Amino acid sequence: MSEEAPATDSDGSTADGWQKPVVVVVDAETPGNVGTIARAMKNFGLSELKLVTPPPLEPDGEAYGFAGHAREDVLPNAEEVTFDEVVQNYHTVGFTAITNEDSRRHVRWPFTTPVELRETLQEVDTRTALVFGREGKGLNNDELARLDQVASIPASEEYPVMNLGQAATVVLYELRELTLDETQLPDPDQSRAPEAEIERFYDYFADFLDLSDHKAHKQGKTNRMIRRLIGRAHPTDREMATLLGVFRRANEKLRRAEGAWDRPASGTEQSDDVGSAGGHGDVDSASREN
Repeated sequence: MSEEAPATDSDGSTADGWQKPVVVVVDAETPGNVGTIARAMKNFGLSELKLVTPPPLEPDGEAYGFAGHAREDVLPNAEEVTFDEVVQNYHTVGFTAITNEDSRRHVRWPFTTPVELRETLQEVDTRTALVFGREGKGLNNDELARLDQVASIPASEEYPVMNLGQAATVVLYELRELTLDETQLPDPDQSRAPEAEIERFYDYFADFLDLSDHKAHKQGKTNRMIRRLIGRAHPTDREMATLLGVFRRANEKLRRAEGAWDRPASGTEQSDDVGSAGGHGDVDSASREN
């Protein structure tokens, strides 16, 4: 690890000043994997790609075909370097699928997972290089022995070896909280409906239970249950407006139905009085109801 980290460009740090890592690919065998890694870098906010003994990267070849929009910047700006230069200038993290089982050999041990690495890198005030090895064999023991940290992606015990491009994509995804200031996803904290509207819904729901003759001794528990459900769901403005509209209309219909049941049935004294007063229309209505 070097005493001084190299200077960074405008894309070399996040909004809070944390220095983004560079990605190093050692002795890649296929251009397509280099292109895949470049694309993943652009997806997750990284721009500096370093290549140790890379394959030919033709503008009309496989690497550029796999790179997506990273063919416009990350890939053409990739720098060819030596392994020695990486070790001398960066805090280095080497990735491998195969680790040691204990501390008897400190080549592939101790190791961290990408999630654990995210937590430790946040505290490192220097430039870090994420180092990925060749497709067939990965980083060898001599190379890993020269790196500062070892990391590994948890995978199936039967088949833990991932494709080079896939492995780099998984790692960069897990580090995204460090490398991206924003994503395309909306902030969920800003989408919850106003609390006043949610409380109004609880009032509507309580009225609904009462109007639908839900057992009185169960209404309190049911109201608490719906409050917990809505509390976990964090409904949006639109979702809450829809629920309010549905329960408002349901309650209105229940109230009208309740009023209809309260009206005297045909054949009572009141109906006879109305009929004797010449209200033939009312008599006809009563006969239609019967």
